[in-house]
Amino acid sequence: MDLKTVTKNLQGETDYRIDQRFDELMRRNPRYKNLDGDNQKLILDLIKKYKNKIQEHNYPSSLTIRDDMYHLYQDRNKLGLTRIDLNQIRDLLESFKR
Repeated sequence: MDLKTVTKNLQGETDYRIDQRFDELMRRNPRYKNLDGDNQKLILDLIKKYKNKIQEHNYPSSLTIRDDMYHLYQDRNKLGLTRIDLNQIRDLLESFKR
């Protein structure tokens, strides 16, 4: 299970189902054990933000993803994000593109 499985077919998913898939991913995949609770909440908030846009058929562009990554990179020390965390978040955001 990977982040792309959480973001797959967001069109008809409810927030509850996305929460379930995300929690399952965090429990089963050892690759994401380095994310603490605050980082997991940050990623889940990003998923929900993009989900709302995708449901309106507004898929994110590379510019939108780059802008979000820029803000995360600027606040990485305040948020406690490592380079590994940022790479995983970038992979997640890239999975939203068409």
